[in-house]
Amino acid sequence: MNGLKKGIRKVEIALKWDPSPAGQPPTDLDVVAATYLASDPYGDPAYVVHFDSRSPDGTIYLNRDSKDGKGFGWDEVMTVELDRLDARYARVVVGVVIQQRSEHRTFVSVINPALRIREGYTVLAEDNFGDILGATAATVAELVREGSGTWDFHPGIHGFEDDPSTFTATMGRARHA
Repeated sequence: MNGLKKGIRKVEIALKWDPSPAGQPPTDLDVVAATYLASDPYGDPAYVVHFDSRSPDGTIYLNRDSKDGKGFGWDEVMTVELDRLDARYARVVVGVVIQQRSEHRTFVSVINPALRIREGYTVLAEDNFGDILGATAATVAELVREGSGTWDFHPGIHGFEDDPSTFTATMGRARHA
């Protein structure tokens, strides 16, 4: 039966949150994705895709970007086309960053945050960041290319307390229990 396994092919990561109360600075969450080479799957990212970028080959891109949570439905949406990603990449780690512009923010200060990860109509994971309220950023998924060439989805929310630049540089490093 393993010969019929298709694996994950195309994933959509979506975020939503409510706008900040009147008179408060806007809350800005961003979806980020980092790719890792098969030759160094836990080293430095080969490249990072975020609000001002896309992958060099167009396989990872932001469909929707919100700076304040005032969108209808899902405010921030990223698509990862794993079936088109070059064979030299073995991992893609997806994260969420809270921009730290005018004041320090953690997930406890984000109003009604929600995360949904799906492939087609199949929901792979949903979360509200309730287990990492003191974090400023989080990894939310790991996509791993198996030896057969198929991609597997590994869910899990892991909080970080780093600034956005440090987070994107270290988000894919191996975690030690």
